[in-house]
Amino acid sequence: MKDPLAFPRRVRLGRIRHASPGQSPGTVVAAAGALKTTIDAIAFDREGLTEEQEITVARALELKATRGLIWMNFEGLADASLIHDVGSALGIHRLTLEDVVHPHQRSKVEYFNDYIYVVVRMVSMTDQLESEQLSIVLGRDFVLTFQEGKPGDSLEPVRQRLRQGKGMLRTAGPDYLAYALLDSVIDHYFPVLERYADKLERLEEQVSGDQYLNVVWQINGIKRELLQLQAMMTPQRDLVQSLIREPNALVTNETRLHLRDVADHTGQIIDLLFSYRETAQALIEIHLNIASARMNEVMQVLTIFGAIFMPLSFIAGVYGMNFDTGQGHNMPELHWKYGYFGALGLMALVAAVLLGFFYRRGWLRGPKEHARTRHDQ
Repeated sequence: MKDPLAFPRRVRLGRIRHASPGQSPGTVVAAAGALKTTIDAIAFDREGLTEEQEITVARALELKATRGLIWMNFEGLADASLIHDVGSALGIHRLTLEDVVHPHQRSKVEYFNDYIYVVVRMVSMTDQLESEQLSIVLGRDFVLTFQEGKPGDSLEPVRQRLRQGKGMLRTAGPDYLAYALLDSVIDHYFPVLERYADKLERLEEQVSGDQYLNVVWQINGIKRELLQLQAMMTPQRDLVQSLIREPNALVTNETRLHLRDVADHTGQIIDLLFSYRETAQALIEIHLNIASARMNEVMQVLTIFGAIFMPLSFIAGVYGMNFDTGQGHNMPELHWKYGYFGALGLMALVAAVLLGFFYRRGWLRGPKEHARTRHDQ
């Protein structure tokens, strides 16, 4: 049977996977442990859409030439040469490609002459929080997305909208597609936050229970994950604000209006993260207060017992000395026939007087009785 007070599985903190020290800038080398690279492409225009999966770079460029606008999604970053070939064909700087293949980047936006490079983080939750770097390259007639290939793709709703021809995706430019991708990534934070809200509600019910150690460890794990989410979301809010403010020919005024909605969502998420962290901290403080109150109750009971038995011990000690100094000089009641019962009666009387005194002072009443008494007053 599982021990309810056993340590829960520790939440893994994010680790930065550095490139080898001393490499020249712009070295495109896959990170250790990267997954196999595949290319999925959706080429579209006002007339229609062509979608193909696991294709070559040459085929993707053919689709681009046929339809005029293409979204290429690279899943897995192990094939650095393939990513380099795509970058060379589309005029993407080697520094950008280096950031793409090393998925430890801080969320950011970088402006180049012919494209904009955006880094955001997708999140999902199964048993624990998972995050994945998503790189978006916005060009004049293409959008490239590079993801590590972990479970929890946030981009499927955009694919569905393209297939169904809903909204402006097929008729607007690549900047609107990039906006839709950003919007989908940010919106996928809300279900994750709902999971944290449910967890905090359950912990709030358990915080006063007997399994207090397990509850505290769970709350600390949630606080750590919420801090990770806040560290992800804050720079993402800044990059969206930058896309709105910075004048750039690749982003139209219409798309900037839609990006304001994304900025609003990032602000809501940051507010929720702050609120949930405060809730988690409040639960810890409630637990500490409850534990302190319980300890005070225990100490109160022990103190009362000690206060009662001190005079009883004194009486028992006095009459237990048994000094007999000769005829006419005996201790009082030492040879009295009922001395034993008299001493016990005296002890009972002292204990009763003390209990009555403690009760009148309210020291024997529980928290509910105290609350009821204050209410009546």
